[in-house]
Amino acid sequence: MNFGSSFGISASALTTQRLRMDVISSNIANAETTRASVVDGKAVPYKRKLVVLEATQSDKFSNILHSKMNGSPEGVKVQSIIEDSSPLKPVYNPSHPDADANGYVYMPNVDITKEMVDMLSASRSYEANVTMLNATKAMVSKALEIGR
Repeated sequence: MNFGSSFGISASALTTQRLRMDVISSNIANAETTRASVVDGKAVPYKRKLVVLEATQSDKFSNILHSKMNGSPEGVKVQSIIEDSSPLKPVYNPSHPDADANGYVYMPNVDITKEMVDMLSASRSYEANVTMLNATKAMVSKALEIGR
């Protein structure tokens, strides 16, 4: 592996972790949103979003050989952003404008504690990749000093 691919791998990881933190922030911001969209004249609560990541590797031998010879970076990329399929939380509040006939309001399926744990994980992953990027940069700098 050359230094260029190290930078590319770190850059792809930084980009994906930043997007992951953005999606988590959106989940936290919409934790009480009961009118995220309207379907058939009815308000639909916000649904938690999740980021699905995948490795950027090729399965074909020729592509792998070509990427190794040219130093093309591998890394990680966002496969998709999906909605969490867990059920919405019914809360009894008959005075709420979005309450149904039984007095229940359906709140988003966002758990703030879970989101904060995910945010901490994404933040630590981001920090680890910044540290790796800085270590690679220091190694390149030291390698250049050898020739002096």
